Amino acid sequence: MKTRKTPLRKCVGCGEHKDKRELIRVVRSKEGQISIDPTGKLNGRGAYLCNTIACLDKAIKEKSLQRSFKSMINQETIDELRRNMEK
Repeated sequence: MKTRKTPLRKCVGCGEHKDKRELIRVVRSKEGQISIDPTGKLNGRGAYLCNTIACLDKAIKEKSLQRSFKSMINQETIDELRRNMEK
């Protein structure tokens, strides 16, 4: 039997390559709304983060999350992402 490759994605916060299932997908819809995608199947531009507040803070500080989405992220959205990661 053939072994399947595990899909790897890069965390925009720390820059480490990890298994796709270990990371959280953050997605920007066509309307510009940014949210967490628990299924990994929502339409839109996606970026991956480790499930830690430290990676989220680093991605915000270095503006790598904004670069991934090619748009500004307001403070309300950042607070919502932080609340969802703490769960």
